Amino acid sequence: MRKVLTPTCVLMLAAVGAIASPQTSGRAQLTDKGAAVLAAKRSSASASESAAKLPVERVVLYKSGVGYFEHEGRVKGDQNVTIDFTNGQLNDVLQSLAVLDLNGGRIAGINYNSEAPLNQRLGALHLPLAENTNLAEFYGALRGARLEVHTGNETITGRLLSMERKTRLSGGTTLEVDLATLVSDSGEVRSVEITPAVTVRLADRDVTNEVQHYLSLLSSERQQDVRRMTIHTQGTGERELYVSYISEVPVWKTTYRIVLPSKPGDDVLLQGWAIVDNTVGEDWDNVQLSLVAGAPQSFIQQLSQPYYARRPVVPLPQNAQLTPQTHESAMEEGLGALSGTVMDPSGAAVPNAQLKLYAATGEVAATATADDQGRYVFGDVPQGSYRLEAVSPGFNTAVVQDLSLGGGQQQRQDVTLQVGSVAQQVTVTAPSPQIETETSEALTERTGNIGNGSELGGNGPGMLSRPGSGVEGGTGIPGMSIDEARRKMESAARGVDLGDLFEYKLKDRVTIRENESALVPIVQTHISAEKVSLWNDSLGSPRPLRALWLTNTSPLTLDGGSFSVLENDTFAGEGLTDAIKPGEKRLISYAADLGVRVESTSQDFPQRVTRVQIAHGMMVQYSAIRQETVYTVRDDDTTPRTLIIEHPLRVGWTLAADGPKPDETTSNAYRFRMSLEPKQTATLDVRESKPVEVTYALTNMSSDLIANFVHDQSISPAVQSALQNIVAQEARVAALNDEVTKRQNERSSIFDDQQRLRENLKALKGSAEERALTQRYVQQLNDEETQLATLQKESDSFAAQRDQAQQDLNSMIQNLSMDTTL
Repeated sequence: MRKVLTPTCVLMLAAVGAIASPQTSGRAQLTDKGAAVLAAKRSSASASESAAKLPVERVVLYKSGVGYFEHEGRVKGDQNVTIDFTNGQLNDVLQSLAVLDLNGGRIAGINYNSEAPLNQRLGALHLPLAENTNLAEFYGALRGARLEVHTGNETITGRLLSMERKTRLSGGTTLEVDLATLVSDSGEVRSVEITPAVTVRLADRDVTNEVQHYLSLLSSERQQDVRRMTIHTQGTGERELYVSYISEVPVWKTTYRIVLPSKPGDDVLLQGWAIVDNTVGEDWDNVQLSLVAGAPQSFIQQLSQPYYARRPVVPLPQNAQLTPQTHESAMEEGLGALSGTVMDPSGAAVPNAQLKLYAATGEVAATATADDQGRYVFGDVPQGSYRLEAVSPGFNTAVVQDLSLGGGQQQRQDVTLQVGSVAQQVTVTAPSPQIETETSEALTERTGNIGNGSELGGNGPGMLSRPGSGVEGGTGIPGMSIDEARRKMESAARGVDLGDLFEYKLKDRVTIRENESALVPIVQTHISAEKVSLWNDSLGSPRPLRALWLTNTSPLTLDGGSFSVLENDTFAGEGLTDAIKPGEKRLISYAADLGVRVESTSQDFPQRVTRVQIAHGMMVQYSAIRQETVYTVRDDDTTPRTLIIEHPLRVGWTLAADGPKPDETTSNAYRFRMSLEPKQTATLDVRESKPVEVTYALTNMSSDLIANFVHDQSISPAVQSALQNIVAQEARVAALNDEVTKRQNERSSIFDDQQRLRENLKALKGSAEERALTQRYVQQLNDEETQLATLQKESDSFAAQRDQAQQDLNSMIQNLSMDTTL
């Protein structure tokens, strides 16, 4: 049979409709209440008309999903300041808010509208109704209330005793119905099925008001979630007010454009862009924007929500104390970096200059070579004082003393070389350390404001023409090439090293409207990069990846993000990269290389003992598991390739000393470089070995084991001779021990026979044969005693010889020391 459920939602609507009936006086009371609330809101609005609004002046966005906001503005006298937040923002604001009057005034107080949680407000109702109450729970809360139930032409009035769900059959169908039981004023008990045709009305005014209050509370949760904070100031005249706080914001994202050079030998151009989203519900109008590549710890605590705790009832009050926690400071300073440009007296770059960084002990801490633009970078320099020397043919040696590096800071130090002999030396003292604030503006030419086409092409905003072409219409106005224009672009941000963090601070103020996003250029610099192909076995394909082996020769920390590669003014691929520190070298891949194929085959070789060491009674055989991996590479293209093969780095395995050497080693791979000629095949033979040690106790040696060693050529003749001497001595000890055991067994047999004779003598007492047999048994006992004495003497002699032989064996084993290479 089929079950049919009664549509209780219809009954709920009917009950609500009855509650809102104009027959009750609750409506007038609610209207009065609504008018009071409206009047309060109007009063609040009137009071806030004189309140000032502080605009957002500065925004700092972090990778941890929070933003730091600063408001600044003027107040006059005891003027109030209002800032609107959402409930979600308010929690962060209360946790981080800082307010300062910069002209001698003071902050009298800060208020914001607060509401108890819905569950707490519902708990104050006389009806036990929860936020998600169904019809059965609603009727359960009404038990004892007076109801009017209209069914057909009949009206039943009484107090609700219970509401039960019953099952009954109707026309072969099982129905589930709600059965209400009411008790009238005369004491009559009636049960009524609550069907969609039945109307239920609340007959108690107080109950009706409570239900209306309950529904109003539910409705209030859907109203706009805005919390207004009012800052009360006290002072005289006009003053500057400063407010700062953090708030949850979308994580800003980084994306790069890597432009490969069209001319051999040119550096790679790197353009970085930040994607910023404004979703905080307020315009960022002409603000200072900074983007920090780092994720400081941040969390959410519901400070804006009133908390209610269960309090125990005790005879006397008890104080609960919380112990504050402190966290110790760091024990070691962070690493630092040093970068700069080597120049001649005219300011021109000196390429390929050799630089050395000396520690306070006089030892060379690091070396570097300036690039074609005279730029150099020393990365990951420990805390300390250093001396920098720069050398180039035709110039005097330049020395910079007292460089204080480390502390997680990026320091810049340009070096000027004077014309002369290398043997001469020019020494200067470094200035006080300054945090690096340069960006690509020091590395690229300045071209004016971003977006102003007048200096890019001379054609006005947005007009750019290629060499040899003219603007439509045949004017023939000359302009720069796309490559020249791209390289003359200027970054919109300054990079500032903040220890573990790195800040991109926009040079110009920006405006980002509410619920809008912006793409901001933050990096414009040249870096060193080598175009290679990259292959490892985990790719699951014989085709390697196109990659760039780049070195961050800029003083900037490059945040992790996506990147696109442009080659010959055309899209060549894209990929992802982690953060790259100054001076760090990194492989990044962006496409498949369809012109190269790689195959690998591996072969294992049997173990062979290479060394035998004997000491302290133990013999150790040293052998190695050997494996050879051959990479066969084919360049099917018409251009040469540089291929990087990543060979797995396994724990315990070492590369053969006479084999190829890797260009770079990571935590899990060796990177081998191969140069491929067009239409040619090349191989890379990587041989590895893993040492194996097998230990034997000399006391467990046997002739068969020695024979196996000799057969496997795992011992030398000298070791064989020494082991055979030990085995021979062990055999002599064993033979002497057998002789001792043999005598002991004979003596035990005689003892048993003497016991038999003595038992016989006891049995002969009083018999006729006693005299004759006693004489024979006594003679036999005398002979056996003589034999026992002889056996005891021989046993003692053999035991002494055995003990001496064992001492000689022990001495032989302990004194044997050999170290033989096979």
